Amino acid sequence: MPVPSFARAFNFSLGNPFSLHLGAALLGVAALAAPATVGAQAAYPNKPIRLIVPFPPGGGTDMIVRTVAQKLADQNQWSVVVDNRPGAGGNLGVDAASKSPADGYTLVMGQTSNLAINPSLYAKLPYDPLKDLAPVALVSSSPIVMAVRTASPYKTFADVVAAAKGKPDHITLGYSGNGTVAHLAGELAQNAAGIKLRHIPYKGASQAMTDLVGGQIDLYMSSVPTLLGQVRNGKLRVLAITSAQRSSQLPDTPTLAESGYKGFEAVTWFGILAPTGTPAPIVAQLNKAINEALKHPEVAEKLRSEGGDVLGGTAEQFSALLKAEVPRWAKIVKDSGASLD
Repeated sequence: MPVPSFARAFNFSLGNPFSLHLGAALLGVAALAAPATVGAQAAYPNKPIRLIVPFPPGGGTDMIVRTVAQKLADQNQWSVVVDNRPGAGGNLGVDAASKSPADGYTLVMGQTSNLAINPSLYAKLPYDPLKDLAPVALVSSSPIVMAVRTASPYKTFADVVAAAKGKPDHITLGYSGNGTVAHLAGELAQNAAGIKLRHIPYKGASQAMTDLVGGQIDLYMSSVPTLLGQVRNGKLRVLAITSAQRSSQLPDTPTLAESGYKGFEAVTWFGILAPTGTPAPIVAQLNKAINEALKHPEVAEKLRSEGGDVLGGTAEQFSALLKAEVPRWAKIVKDSGASLD
């Protein structure tokens, strides 16, 4: 399975996304830390690990967390408790994790929106993702798709572009929440194509899907898992996908890069983090356990069946990605004009 291009940029192995690319210097550090690691493993964990989901139960992030948490519990005989803390676009849950004791017993599933986008989107964010959180391991990524109802006259993204150039601010584009990856991916697509669509923000996917199928809106942008069921039952048609490569779940859907917008890529990535100051041996132990969980066929298949790409990798790779993504999305947010109090 192809690895997303943003992941390749941070040395994820093409043939094996779980390969750990450690240079000689990192190997030396690991060797020096080995005695401490052994000691930490002997004592940790000796009580339940809380894994915070900063969104409600039943959503895509919740599914990913519960899939990984169950495998971590099964393979290590750990007690892993999933704690849903929704609110403020994921900010409440991430903030709770960032202010928890740095002892390895509180983790959080972060993603592009609450780690890379929200620092620029919100005027006052109660945490700094680069200072208050320690990346542990990337888990998966999921592209955004643009869909229409099956009866729509738009068969391709080129059809949308042609129609929008004829009638600017006429074609309606729905998405769930201002400042989300779907919203900003829509902004990027419009900027790339030189068109203007009329934005229709929703508070959640349920009403948006009803309006899309019913013809109240023309287009909808969302993650693959949200739309996949309606695509498979024939109610929706996907025009384009925002990843650099096509999705294995939607192999006939062209990428926006293939559609004439070279280099276009906007995905949601998911990763587990701990509060800053969590001991390095514990982070290393967690990273190893998460990578082992992601290698299990049933875990990988579950994530892929929902439209995701399995990642994994080192804590250092996750940290490098986060440091690059925060300024990248800051520019996108600024260009879009989006802001929240």
